[in-house]
Amino acid sequence: MPLSLKFCIEGDEEIGSPGIEPFVEEQRLLLAADACLWEGGGVNWQGQPQIVLGGKGLLYLELEARGANRDAHSSYATVLPNPAWRLLWALATLKDSQENILIDGFHERVRANSPQERAAVEAMPAEEMHRARSLGIDGFLKGVSGLDYRLRHLFEPTCNIDGLNSGYQGPGTKTVLPARAMAKLEFRLVPDQEPEEVLEKLQRHLHQKGYGDMEVRCLSAERPARTPIDHPFVGLVCEAAREVYGQEPVLIPSMAGTGPFYPFVETLGLPTTDFGVGYPESRMHAPDENIRLADLLRSAKHTATVLQRFATEQT
Repeated sequence: MPLSLKFCIEGDEEIGSPGIEPFVEEQRLLLAADACLWEGGGVNWQGQPQIVLGGKGLLYLELEARGANRDAHSSYATVLPNPAWRLLWALATLKDSQENILIDGFHERVRANSPQERAAVEAMPAEEMHRARSLGIDGFLKGVSGLDYRLRHLFEPTCNIDGLNSGYQGPGTKTVLPARAMAKLEFRLVPDQEPEEVLEKLQRHLHQKGYGDMEVRCLSAERPARTPIDHPFVGLVCEAAREVYGQEPVLIPSMAGTGPFYPFVETLGLPTTDFGVGYPESRMHAPDENIRLADLLRSAKHTATVLQRFATEQT
């Protein structure tokens, strides 16, 4: 190899990588480097390589409402509180029908996008209708398309319900008044939102709305991070992509999803670029998740070219 490489591999990304920040902090010297190549990424619908420079943060939690000490017969709905209704009313205070997140102070730490970041998103091709056809839908929330779709998808934080659980959910009927109701909630966060602060604001919001008795359990927390677009390493990775793919790469300031970028970008101070072997129909996390062999080969060549160019420029 024309340079030295360090591989950092961990298997907890799907549960929020709870151990990666303290590990990186403790192993600064072991992990010291000049730059970081991140797994992930791929090509877009037109076959252009995508270079991703960061990811959103994450706050994942459970919100639980409780009533009686056991499920009761539904005839008692006249006099017994139903935790399922209480949970629904609480959830309805978090976001309105126009998709506005209503937690006081939720957006106050959101960092303004740089002119370079906005310009990169403006230069991205419009691909939302490919995604709509793939998912079998006619359009997107608030009717966004084109630049508005990309800006919203990549740069805005979210408040999402991942799952709901309460009462009887089997076949047929069972007249029951549930003793508990639980929702799994997820907030995707953007720089400079801190998961701990958002959790505090959520708890304060619930208390102010009369739902302070509900239990809030934090399951995962990650901070957002981005590499500056104008970093020289980003330019090197793009040049290598042009050489290998014969097309102009697409720069994406931040993926809409989450990964443990923060300790590498912020703690170690590494310019970090994410490119890889995926394509729009890789169906990430699905039972039929897949890649194409041609994408695997080109990504391998891209990686090798980045390493060769980096070694040459460093000498």
